[in-house]
Amino acid sequence: MSQDTRVRLDKWLWAARFYKTRALAAEEIGRGRVSVNGQPAKASRELKVGDRIVLRQGPVERTVDLLGLSSVRGPAPVAQSLYAETPASVAARLQAAEARRMGIEPADAIEQGRPTKRSRLQLADWQRWSASADDLDDTG
Repeated sequence: MSQDTRVRLDKWLWAARFYKTRALAAEEIGRGRVSVNGQPAKASRELKVGDRIVLRQGPVERTVDLLGLSSVRGPAPVAQSLYAETPASVAARLQAAEARRMGIEPADAIEQGRPTKRSRLQLADWQRWSASADDLDDTG
């Protein structure tokens, strides 16, 4: 952990391994998915120890308190020492993961998959010769 005194927000998010590239971090900041101390932030915002950062990664919103500054991307254990995630944020993240795990799989709704050419022809043939209730008029 380097002892930088001034670090840009996009560079810190990249160094803390929240985003794979600095450009991705800047893009997410530009889309308004990152705020610092409750205020929307710009990529060039300078951070200080004690700032609270709220960022959204997909459907999950994470809240972290800044413990250290670094502009160098290092190993994951070093990156994790730069911040502390709030207990409420950890609980919400675990609850969202459980909801995703327990959710239904869209592919499970398809029982047999795509019909074959033969089954499509049989279905078309059946629909051609089937009579509907409108076609069978007894009053006629």
